[in-house]
Order: sequence, then C-alpha cells, then structure tokens
Amino acid sequence: MKPIWIVDDDQSIRFVLEKALLREDLPTRSFTSPREVLSALDELHDDDPDNLGPQVLVSDIRMPGGSGLELLGKVKERHPGLPVIIMTAFSDLDSAVSAFQGGAFEYLPKPFDLPKAIELIRRAVEESQREEVAEERMAAAPEMLGQAPAMQDVFRAIGRLSQSNVTVMITGESGTGKELVARALHKHSPRAGGPFVAINTAAIPKDLLESELFGHERGAFTGAQTMRRGRFEQAEGGTLFLDEIGDMPFDLQTRLLRVLSDGHFYRVGGHNAVKANVRVIAATHQDLEQRVKEGVFREDLFHRLNVIRLRLPALRERREDVPMLTRHFLQQSAKQLGVEPKRISDPALAQIAGFGFPGNVRQLENICHWLTVMAPAQVIERKDLPPEIQLLAPETAAPAGRPAGEGVEPAPWPPALPQEAVGARVDAAVPAPAAPMAVGGAAAAAWESGLEAEALELLAGGRHDVWDELTRRFESKLILTALANTRGRRIEAAQKLGIGRNTITRKIQELGLE
Repeated sequence: MKPIWIVDDDQSIRFVLEKALLREDLPTRSFTSPREVLSALDELHDDDPDNLGPQVLVSDIRMPGGSGLELLGKVKERHPGLPVIIMTAFSDLDSAVSAFQGGAFEYLPKPFDLPKAIELIRRAVEESQREEVAEERMAAAPEMLGQAPAMQDVFRAIGRLSQSNVTVMITGESGTGKELVARALHKHSPRAGGPFVAINTAAIPKDLLESELFGHERGAFTGAQTMRRGRFEQAEGGTLFLDEIGDMPFDLQTRLLRVLSDGHFYRVGGHNAVKANVRVIAATHQDLEQRVKEGVFREDLFHRLNVIRLRLPALRERREDVPMLTRHFLQQSAKQLGVEPKRISDPALAQIAGFGFPGNVRQLENICHWLTVMAPAQVIERKDLPPEIQLLAPETAAPAGRPAGEGVEPAPWPPALPQEAVGARVDAAVPAPAAPMAVGGAAAAAWESGLEAEALELLAGGRHDVWDELTRRFESKLILTALANTRGRRIEAAQKLGIGRNTITRKIQELGLE
C-alpha cells in the first residue's frame, strides 16, 4: 500500500502521527518542509515499485520554508486526485476557506483528538482508493458509461451495427442519451469519416422545418435571398440524426418517406432533384405505434424507419450505474468550470442512487453540475445534496453497503405531499405546530396517492407548469411547517430542514411567504 505522507516542522506531531498510523497498519513517510515534499514528488517513477507516491498527504499550514496552502496548490497540479488534509494551530476562517478552495480533503485544527485524526486519515485513504478505481474505469470507457445489463445490450447492439448503414430507430425517455448513442453509431460505422448532423424536429417551427431539412432556392419565399443547403445536404456521405421524429408534421413525413424510398429530394422552390447519400438515425420518446393508430404518424414511414430498433433504458432501470456516472459527471463538470473535482461520500451516493430521476442521465448530469458549484466542501455529504434528493425517505435510498439498485424501487417525483397539503391554499400566516408525521407506511401511501391524484388532475386539465406548481406548493408547505415548529425562527428552521439561512430567506421571498 502507498504510504501516508506527513509534512510538519514539529517533530512531536510527526512522531505521534507515525506511531498511531503504524498501529493501524498504515505506512508513513515524513517530511519537515514543503520543499522536501516537492523534491520527493519529482523523484517518483511509475516503473519503480519501491518509490511509491503518497496515498494521502497530511500537511501543516505554516512551516519554515513554505506554506501548506502553497504546497496544496502545487501538489494538486501534479496529482489532482490525491486527498490532502491541512493541519493548523491557527484556526481562522481565511485558512479554512483557502484550504477548501484549494481542494483540500479536510481541515484539521490543532490540537486534534488523535483517534479522530486517524479516522479522518483512514477516510481519506478509502476515498483515494475509490478515486483510483473510478479513474481507471473512466479511462477505460470514456465514450459511454454503463455496467448494467440493459446498457451492455445497447453496447452489443452498437458493436453489431458497426459495419452497417442500416436505418436505426432509437427509443427511450427524455434524457436517456439518445443523441449520444446516435453519435456512437456514426463513429463506429463505415461513414465515420463523414459529417454527423443532428436536428430536433420538435424544436423548429413547422413552417421552417422543411427548409431546415431540405434547403431552399433563392427567392423560394420572402427573405430567401440566397440558396441554402439543408441538413440532408450538410450530412452528405455521413449520418443525419432526426431527434423527436414523432413530432414531425404529417405533411413533412411524406417528403421524408420519399427521400428514404428513392434517395432523392427537392429543395424548397427547386425543380432539380438532389441525390441524398445519407444514413438516417431517428429517435423519439413517444410510442410511435400509438401515434400511427391515432393517425398522426404515417404507418409506411414508421416501417421505413423502424428497421432496427434500439431501446435505451431509463436511469432508474440501471441504478448500479449511478455511482460511476456521478463521479464521471463531477469530473466533467469540474473540468468545464476549471475547478478542482469534488468527491462524494458513500451516504450521499446512496441517497442519489435512490432518487427516481424522471429526467434520467441528463438530470443526473445537471445535479452534478449544481453540486460542483453549490456544495460548500470538497467532499459532498448528504446535507449538500439538492432538496429534491434530500427529501427522499431513508428507506428509499440504497444502503451504502449494498450496490445501488439492489432491491430499490424507483422513488416518486415530485416528493409525495401530505394529503392535506394537496390543493391547499398556502396562507401567509404561520400555522399552529403539527404533530410530526412518520415517513413510510400509511403516511407515505397517503402522500403518494394524494400527489398522484393532484398531478393527474392538473395534467388532464392541459396544464404545462405541473412541475413548478406542485414544487411551489410542496416547498411552501414544508417551510411554513418548519417555521411553525420553530415559532418563526428562520435560522433554526433552516437548520432543521438542512438548508442554508440564505436559501430559506430567498425561498420565503420567492414563494411570497413574507
């Protein structure tokens, strides 16, 4: 095992930590200054098993010949995944903030309790080993991630289709990564040298979609001052990805069918046929068979597109992939923002794995981006998670000792409301304290049934703001109940809810609860 590196100019501190760690079978190596540490790092060689780098670095903050914070910055440049614990006898806010902003694993004020210090170092060792495994996995499979059987089936299908130009239909809920799969199909196909062009047919107005797909001639309509090549011509020799094909207008479906049938099309306002040498990959989150029955999607086009169907699983169907994806997105988000990647504790990871993820992988990616920006410490704990995940009942989250997804049912979203909260008016006055309600059993069933009934009523009414409406009611009820419990004391209410003081103040203002 790699040693724990201890950096402190105080010999007694080094001695005490060395002896305590050796009793825990944790090897150590000690230094008296940052300069010695940097020299030792320069001498490391990957091919020398006897010259091992550190598993964890424990450093004092103020030493002759250099600062622990400066050392932290230089070490993180060379070894970004190495956990660094900063020790100091000068317990001030600036030091703590600087340590965490520099990417420290934890901040340890002196004098410290030795058993607690050893426990902290052991946690850092476990985190370091876990990050090493995660980095190996990410290096091995950076393109698409997934160990779940359902994703392995997708990977096998991509492999089988790698030498084919056949039309593929990708189905799956929104946010499952349909475009990512389409890009993989292109990348591993004979057309990989050609362009990959994507268009979301639901995001473009009907009167513009025809021109976007097929292009137009000069003067074809008002504003068409020059000839324009459409997406079919832009994808010549490559792949055209038609996302949300189920929402394509009916009259345009006829034109698309003609292109797929004879390989030719006309620009808008044009009279000369243009040959299309394009592989089409389509995607939809809708039930196209049902759309055909309803008469809003052409049956002949459906059969033309549905040569090979590839179904992507929802994230709740592949919960064992959540830990790997979470770490991947945290690394990715940190790289995009130019900050140190944050790590995540096992309890927090288990809580995330128990979430239902109605937005699937895209929602997980957004949550990881939020955590990179909003989580206060370098290690993400359960209390740092977004409110919608924190509010999961404890039994819904996957236990830390069990693989995420094993014996776990999808969690409902939005979080279930008490029966009396559904449809209730939110009053500005603080209600009388209510008896605490147990989470689970009959109470949980009432929450879910009440929420389901309200959601169905709003959806049936054609509302397009159901998420915002129910979330607003839920947050209002929760904050008012907490304020009632604390007799209007906001800071105490925020602490009990597990949110920040600024957060509860902002929410009270946004929800009009002043």
